[in-house]
Amino acid sequence: MTVDQDAPEESEPTPRMSSTGHAEAATMSTAMLKAMAHPLRQRILQLLRQRRHLRAADAAAELAEPANKVSFHLRVLADAGLIEEAPEKARDGRDRVWKVSEGSWSLGNAEHPVPDEALGDAVIQALVAEHYDLVRRVAAWAPEYTTGRETHVHGTFTRSSTHLTEAEFVELMAVIQKAISDAEDAHDENAPGTRAFDIDIIAADDTL
Repeated sequence: MTVDQDAPEESEPTPRMSSTGHAEAATMSTAMLKAMAHPLRQRILQLLRQRRHLRAADAAAELAEPANKVSFHLRVLADAGLIEEAPEKARDGRDRVWKVSEGSWSLGNAEHPVPDEALGDAVIQALVAEHYDLVRRVAAWAPEYTTGRETHVHGTFTRSSTHLTEAEFVELMAVIQKAISDAEDAHDENAPGTRAFDIDIIAADDTL
């Protein structure tokens, strides 16, 4: 599956190359897992993904949390390498603006297992909860669109069935992820009508 302050310092994971020639997601460190396993830090990360750039005060206001508490958790996320400062968005040298760090991360796989199984499970459960919330939001909107009462596209339910080998399936997921990344890179942030879209891709073969 691919997304504490006193944790020991660890070397930053580096991307690997898959057999298909695509850069694989680097396995998350224990510090990353600890940072992501906290509910408030999960909410901060989700908000940063949606807003792109945030100050601690802005995040605190949107999350209805004390600013000093949010600042602490932002530092934990930064220490883990999940977020970083965006000085280009700062008003001056004292202004601290945060953004999500670039890169793709994996919880683990057969060759590079998750470094802490309990933390990995906690992160999976958090990602599943976010997915359920996304499905709930789309399901609530869908009847408005299918009946014609809503004319704007805000989401989608899409299902495709295909027959592939495991290698072909892995390649397909890499192509889809690259298409999303390319679209993000090509997007003009100042384009009118820009919205934040959450995109979940679910797939399962007939053995599950």
